[in-house]
Amino acid sequence: MPVDGLIRLRATIGNTGTRPGTAVPQLYLSDPVASVARPVRRLIGFARVEVPAGAAVTVEFDVHADLTAFTGRDQRRRVEPGRIVLTIAQSAADPGAGVTVDLIGEVRFVGHDRVQSAPHRVAR
Repeated sequence: MPVDGLIRLRATIGNTGTRPGTAVPQLYLSDPVASVARPVRRLIGFARVEVPAGAAVTVEFDVHADLTAFTGRDQRRRVEPGRIVLTIAQSAADPGAGVTVDLIGEVRFVGHDRVQSAPHRVAR
């Protein structure tokens, strides 16, 4: 993904029970190769979805590269090329299911107008 790009991450949430339920899939970002120490895992999005009994729904998150931005040693917000991990989990303690994404390009500096959330939609 380019350092100014966007990817769509999909997850299927199933309900094997006999009653309708509610799920809250959470989207986490890890940046193990940043030039400064980053949180091990950072919540960048979540959705609350109703899942009918015996059915499944697909949740899609739009993840912009701006969500990987952090403050560098020079005190400027930046998006750096490198490897990140996006994980959908039930909670911070849940290991969840992750995907590795490579950000490609040059370091890009961002301002207050950067993308700061990962919008979601439920595909029925």
